[in-house]
Amino acid sequence: MKYLPPSRRGVRLAAAVALTAAASLTFAACGGGGNTGTPEAEGSASGGGGGGEIAVTLITKDNNNPFWISMQKGAEDAAAKNGVTLTKAAGAKDGDEDGQVKAIEAAIARGDKGILIAPNGPGVNDALENAKSQGIYTIALDTPPDPADTVDLTIATDNFKAGDLIGKWTAGTLNGKKATIAMLDAFNDKVVTVDVNRDQGFLTGMGIDTKDKAKNADEAATGKYTGGKGGDYQIVCHEPSQGAQDEGKTGMESCLSKSKDINTVYTINEPTAAGAVEALDAAGIKDAVVVSVDGGCSPGIAMVKDGTIGATSQQYPIKMAEMGVETIKKMVDSNGSDKPANSPGLDFVDAGVALVTDKPVQGVESITSADAEKICWGGK
Repeated sequence: MKYLPPSRRGVRLAAAVALTAAASLTFAACGGGGNTGTPEAEGSASGGGGGGEIAVTLITKDNNNPFWISMQKGAEDAAAKNGVTLTKAAGAKDGDEDGQVKAIEAAIARGDKGILIAPNGPGVNDALENAKSQGIYTIALDTPPDPADTVDLTIATDNFKAGDLIGKWTAGTLNGKKATIAMLDAFNDKVVTVDVNRDQGFLTGMGIDTKDKAKNADEAATGKYTGGKGGDYQIVCHEPSQGAQDEGKTGMESCLSKSKDINTVYTINEPTAAGAVEALDAAGIKDAVVVSVDGGCSPGIAMVKDGTIGATSQQYPIKMAEMGVETIKKMVDSNGSDKPANSPGLDFVDAGVALVTDKPVQGVESITSADAEKICWGGK
């Protein structure tokens, strides 16, 4: 999805660069191999050769978000280093389960040894179970499936912690003011772990009782938040954005139609945040606290740097992809015995997360945008 940042905030980023990069990465071969994938109606796949005997498919949520583009590049580099033949595939958009199912079926038909996937939803579970039953090692990246044992292993951000960090920062920044909150989630018609965990983590960080942490939008619409100095809150809306800028703008406009007093905006990711800020600007709202998750060099860190958003939680998709490719190779070489243990207290391997802001809040650990640029997405 293109990124068209609001000029008021001073961001100067080129959407065309991201789109060009997405196209080139989608169809580029890794290590000099030919295109072995066939574009599908719901998504696309492209093959590459590392020259090795181990064939692995990486299936991302889409080919547009810079987050997934970076993950693809990380997997390409790791495949070349490890003698792995990599095929890339993706849904047509975030939430496209059918496109991912077709990519899983194609990997099974090719006889791949491993599948790395960022699941678009529970609709892919049966296909992943089928792949496992045929001896294919499966690893989820970024988004844990539900249930967790749908795959052999998950390597991900602690998305609840990512949300918790921006929630604590927001509560501290409000400094006791009433929080009139807009929640721009990914979906409202399906349960995806990354969506729920970020949403529920944010509210928990704010000090708002979420009732059921596995369900969005069941918290009390009004009450007291206890984070920071504490204060009153009102949750105006939960709107879906599909993680995209256009839908983020539409969702924010819907929220603003319910209340022009919104001063706190949670967004599932930075493209959504960009759309939300467009709508806020158009409504003449200049000082809302906007927070997000992802932390890419562009647009994420740039948006923090110029004040478009106040804080974001940085993830490391390149690191996830590298770990995924390396782990598949080790599992194949060891007949499944060489597999990392889950991180303590979690049902996945934690790839790390850091709060990024240039306006630190006492008691909330963070790094600056300058620091974040040096390590963005685990590629440096």
